[in-house]
Amino acid sequence: MRATNLALVLRCVREQGPCSRADIAAATGLNKTTVSSLVSELLRRRLLRETGTTGNRVGRPAIMLTLDGASCAAIGIEVNADYLTAVVVDLAGRPVLSWRRAFPGGTVSPARAVTAVTALIRRVVTRIEHDGRQVLGLGVALPGLVDPDGRARLVPALNWRDVDFAAELVDALRGPGFPVEIGNDANYAVLAEHRFGEHAGTRDLVYLTGGTSLGAGLFVDGALRRGHSGYSGEAGHIPVPAPGGSAHLASVASVPAIVRRVLPSQTRDDEHLSLAEVELRIDEVVSRARAGDTATLARLDEAAHDLAAGVLTLVSLLDPTRVVLGGYYAELAPWLLPVVNGVLDTRAVPVEEPIAVASSLGLDAPALGAAARVLDAVEEGRFPDGTPSATRDLAVAARAPR
Repeated sequence: MRATNLALVLRCVREQGPCSRADIAAATGLNKTTVSSLVSELLRRRLLRETGTTGNRVGRPAIMLTLDGASCAAIGIEVNADYLTAVVVDLAGRPVLSWRRAFPGGTVSPARAVTAVTALIRRVVTRIEHDGRQVLGLGVALPGLVDPDGRARLVPALNWRDVDFAAELVDALRGPGFPVEIGNDANYAVLAEHRFGEHAGTRDLVYLTGGTSLGAGLFVDGALRRGHSGYSGEAGHIPVPAPGGSAHLASVASVPAIVRRVLPSQTRDDEHLSLAEVELRIDEVVSRARAGDTATLARLDEAAHDLAAGVLTLVSLLDPTRVVLGGYYAELAPWLLPVVNGVLDTRAVPVEEPIAVASSLGLDAPALGAAARVLDAVEEGRFPDGTPSATRDLAVAARAPR
């Protein structure tokens, strides 16, 4: 119960801070004596700090509280076919560092991938601890199907099938002393949008990945929805109308499919574009579209209608407040969003604002969301070793986000 109440106070301060002890009592329903005790504990653990007093109220000036961003940090890592990304944020969600390293993920073995990821994590931890911060936990995003226990069932971008990544990573880290979670990149990205994006706090969000694959992170009724086996959000398999029948959404409206449509090539390698190749071609597509190239604009319009058909299915089933187009979709947003929202406007259900929007978080969203998951866990009462909690056995746990 105490751990739950500590988490409740932390969450209250994040959402409403700077705030006083009296403000916390009023917002949480806890009595003032309990709040005072909880705040004292959180101050001692350097999770909160006092910021001075305010006199803008009746009675004595109140001592204000805010999250202590200098004391601890959460780590998020993304493993992709072309790169590794490391993002660190403090308890208040402010950025501490952001690193990206080239990584031939599609051509190395899982064992070598674990070695590379472990080396990056150790460098990050060394940097954090050198700055006097405690590591709250680590989240690692993979671009594929991940079991609740952190086993990578199918990760096409890395050519992995049934790799016990969580166990191997924790073993390589030799008992890191902080929680480790492994999850799907789209799931983590939607958590990043919910905490840090332009529509933060929205209870119903869908995030579409805009990299070499097409997946969806589903945040429904205030919670991440992973499905029975953890495999929800396979939006690339949504059927959409196509000449002569139907096609899967990924084959016609993923980012690689769009650049292939706009910039057709006769080479076989064109069927499997790397993220670096996608990035180069996106730049060319955007350049042509801005110049008003007729063929480019026509093909982007076709791709936008195909994407809209898939988004319409998601919106019809889930009724989200926003559908966020992430990754390189954001680069193409000026030409995709008008069509997608136009199709969505044909529904019988009226909306006051456009449903489909572009992400502002860039390619770091999965890693940022992995770090956000660590912060969420703390606010759920799962404190790292050394802070009061009945769940310290998570200190060397490896699990996917729930």
